[in-house]
Amino acid sequence: MTDLDLVVHDASEVVVGPADGWPANTMGNVPPDSDVVLYTEPDAAVAVVDGEVAAVGPTEEITREYPPENADHVIDAAGRAVIPGFVDPHTHAVFAGDRSDEFEAKVRGRSYQEIAAEGGGILRTVRATREASDDELLSRLLSHLDTMLAYGSTTAEVKSGYGLNAETELRLLDAIDRADGEHPVDLHATFMGAHATPEGMDTDDYVERVVSEQIPAVAEQGIARFCDVFCEAGVFSVDQSRRVLEAGLDHGLDPKIHAEEFERVGGAQLAAALGATSADHLLRATGNDIHALVESGVVPVMLPGTAFVLGKEYADARAFIEAGAPVALATDFNPNCFSRSVPFAVSLACIGMRMTPAEALLGATTNAARALDLDDDTGTLREGAPADLLLLDAPSYRHVPYRVGENPVAAVVKDGRLVTGSPER
Repeated sequence: MTDLDLVVHDASEVVVGPADGWPANTMGNVPPDSDVVLYTEPDAAVAVVDGEVAAVGPTEEITREYPPENADHVIDAAGRAVIPGFVDPHTHAVFAGDRSDEFEAKVRGRSYQEIAAEGGGILRTVRATREASDDELLSRLLSHLDTMLAYGSTTAEVKSGYGLNAETELRLLDAIDRADGEHPVDLHATFMGAHATPEGMDTDDYVERVVSEQIPAVAEQGIARFCDVFCEAGVFSVDQSRRVLEAGLDHGLDPKIHAEEFERVGGAQLAAALGATSADHLLRATGNDIHALVESGVVPVMLPGTAFVLGKEYADARAFIEAGAPVALATDFNPNCFSRSVPFAVSLACIGMRMTPAEALLGATTNAARALDLDDDTGTLREGAPADLLLLDAPSYRHVPYRVGENPVAAVVKDGRLVTGSPER
């Protein structure tokens, strides 16, 4: 007999996932409106068996089939909303050092590029990261994950990229792997040796090292799933980026790409040509870029926190949505964008990119899971999905973007187990 791990009952609503594909007779309180993108169940309960969602539906029906007294744990939602755990598909969460003074410099009018040209930015973090011990890197990453979890992230991508040599890049990936084994948040590692060119090196020479030394070593280590590159004017050209990503593909690493952030240089078209898992940033993407990404099935990942901290115009999420793209959202947590809060990214997506609360929630759950090529229904609460769910201190998912700068998450359940917060009011 299977174990009944958890019953969450008397929720004001349970957000199950996308409305598309659900039979009309199971649509709960979703009206027949083409603008509705979420399937929600009102006055609902969730039953969890063996770490997976066993059933979602009206509290009376679910608790009759899955009696709470038979469960290992019971949560009385008491009229609050339940939503899937957030998936954060773009972070640079493993690093050392402090760049808070650069934040002040930007406030005073210095640009990201000016700070980098003076030895700040990524290269400054690289120097600090190379000097940090393995234990320090792990400790800092675990601390960041604690905060991410408290804000509702139950799955996240973490990139390397602050090593820029084979030894340190492997150390960073090892820290990600160790953290994945110790922390409730599920981690997916991305190798990003092509994040910048190290001090004193020619970019073509460095690309050769990434291709001939770092990528084979990363593949042999066997931790990273993806290979990413910063395709940007003054960083890595389209041709250099192609070389890195094709070498990654040859070694079993699926491509991701930082594209069209400061200037449009062709990164989105490269992502489409290679069938990348995702193309991220996209502030300068054009209609042709959008069409190419949609046609090739590349998930666009929007990072509104980065635009916010840099004072830049936001990516055109509406154009992507109207073209049929599954827009994903991420924090881009890094020393330049020090936000570990997916709810804040969701708020910015609504305010700065005019996404609806439902679109933004899908961007931080289902679509974000697609940006990590996850096919196990992560980011939903469908039957059979991992039982990663959030109890909000609010009656509706709309409070996630509505409570700007606040944390609406009262409790986090990972694989059917309460891991942080409290279900009590």
